[in-house]
Amino acid sequence: MSLIHMQPMTGPAVWKGADFDHDDTWIHRLSADEVAEIDAALAILRAKGLKFPSFAKDDFPLPMLSRLLKQFADELENGRGFKLLRGLPIERYTDEEIRCLYYGMGLHMGQPVRQNPRGELLGPVQNVGDIHNKNTRVYETNLFLPYHSDPSDVVGLLCVRKAKTGGLSSLVSVASIYNELLARYPAFMGLYYRPLYFAHLCEPQPSLSPIFSFHEGKLSCRYLRQYIELGHDILGWPLSRVEVEALDAFDEVMHEPRMRVAMMLEPGDIQFANNYAVLHSRTEFEDVEDEARRRFMWRLWLKMPNARALAPEFPGRNGFPAPVSA
Repeated sequence: MSLIHMQPMTGPAVWKGADFDHDDTWIHRLSADEVAEIDAALAILRAKGLKFPSFAKDDFPLPMLSRLLKQFADELENGRGFKLLRGLPIERYTDEEIRCLYYGMGLHMGQPVRQNPRGELLGPVQNVGDIHNKNTRVYETNLFLPYHSDPSDVVGLLCVRKAKTGGLSSLVSVASIYNELLARYPAFMGLYYRPLYFAHLCEPQPSLSPIFSFHEGKLSCRYLRQYIELGHDILGWPLSRVEVEALDAFDEVMHEPRMRVAMMLEPGDIQFANNYAVLHSRTEFEDVEDEARRRFMWRLWLKMPNARALAPEFPGRNGFPAPVSA
């Protein structure tokens, strides 16, 4: 069982934005040989007549990149919790090729999981939602996307097109948030370990999870305040005043500029983050008028073979179950 860990977290997962002022080792720039390997794998798919998502890892061989992606997986779980792959010449690929190469790379890291009840294995991230509907998923708008975790071991974001203005991506370390809360608001620590009702955890009704869990030496986090508030609203169980104060303290620390590392995802960039160790966010943005040129990302959720063990009261979430056939 997990416990309320009352000692500061240590190790590479503890970082703040200033740590990367002169350190870009979290970025891997694709070499010409690595891009050629992706192109060769796409050619093999075409020769076999295979399309997304009806192929396996062996159908998309990546001898060099497979080793790199395994290193990524280790860094995501045991290191800083995030990596950026840069330099994919996205403009030269068709929409089908983009889906295939992204999904194929994902197969060399883990198992892609479904992102909605329809069973989609790649999720489009674009401004299509009604901002006045409280059930609209935050990523479907152009508004500020608060720091949060997704219901999978790892989340990947592939930038196809960026916005006219805005849309800056940023990450914060869960362990650094924890240390700040422990130092400044120790009285709230027990509340962060107390289960709350979260909406949108790949189940029809809100389900219970704590925000923090410490199990087998690793700290894990699950957070998106809007979905906690929505979960309690759906069930008619309002948050208590002290719970609101604890969430306010969490948000205060989480949003401090010094905590984050920020990046503008350029077309062809792929950002990977461990959903237990890192929270991710995006600033509001403005799109161009031409719908065909508006900001567009493909999201990938991965169940990882090297994922940490999770406590019983912090159940794992790796996407939606397979749709029931008619």
